Amino acid sequence: MKLISPAEVDGLLNWPDMIEAINNAFRQGVVQPVRHHHTVNRPDGAPSTLLLMPAWSDFDALGDSSKGYMGVKIVTVSPDNGAVAKPAVMGVYLLMDGKTGEPKALIDGQRLTLWRTAGASALAARYLAREDASRLVVLGAGALSGFLARAHSAVRPITQISVWNRNFAGAEKIVRELVADGFNARAVKDKDAAIAEADIVSAGTLSSEPLILGKHLEPGTHVDLIGAFTPEMRESDDECVKRARVFVDTLDGALKEGGDIVQPIKAGVISESHVIGDLFGLTRGTVEGRRSPSEITLFKSVGAALEDLAAGVLIYEKAVSASA
Repeated sequence: MKLISPAEVDGLLNWPDMIEAINNAFRQGVVQPVRHHHTVNRPDGAPSTLLLMPAWSDFDALGDSSKGYMGVKIVTVSPDNGAVAKPAVMGVYLLMDGKTGEPKALIDGQRLTLWRTAGASALAARYLAREDASRLVVLGAGALSGFLARAHSAVRPITQISVWNRNFAGAEKIVRELVADGFNARAVKDKDAAIAEADIVSAGTLSSEPLILGKHLEPGTHVDLIGAFTPEMRESDDECVKRARVFVDTLDGALKEGGDIVQPIKAGVISESHVIGDLFGLTRGTVEGRRSPSEITLFKSVGAALEDLAAGVLIYEKAVSASA
């Protein structure tokens, strides 16, 4: 069984392959049972959460139906980890042979998640963002923000990246990393002004209050929402959702967990029918993506085990090829 570290994941992957692997997985379909949530109570401090995200398929990263894989991402969320200088979210991905169940690889779950999450957003942008979109705004300065900037730049001709964060120093840190990689990036303090100039707005925050207001969106903007992964969280306001043609990664997940969708539906601002479709429909051509240069589009992602499996298979098969 291969053990694949974060550095090895970065060395094996590139954005075109990652995006295409996710595209193939949505187009062909994967079995993904509902994720399992388990609360782990502690005698002292906040409870931890154990999440199990299984999926399996009868094809490989290139869609070859002669191969098959099973996989499960095992994630823990421990809110008190900051006190011991450790990330709150940790995880691993176990990839197995689809027929025999033989373990094939144990992959760093945090790095895999960063790649597949940004890859799914870039895949959606391929269908929903204007083809000439060149100005990207990234909200948040967590580990995901640099991945979002790079992934969107792989599918659209991005020439300017603006990064906003509540802590300006955090935005400056991400910008330094992007500039070192050759991107034209800047840290901004005026979030609303940056959004008003953007072609794509990508948010990966832990906000419970709207950061993206519909009144600031210019016609033709694409909004990419990743951070609000519970019904109590949100990154966009009601007007933003109302003005946009709305798409999600998976209908079942987003309509249950995505606060940006759940809250306006519950309040009667929109109905479920306002959500036009998901990545299954976009990749299979059963729903229409962007229809005109002037419309506003919105993509809400909450994550799916299908994306983890696609990334895990791609990483493993590249590792095998590299060692051959």
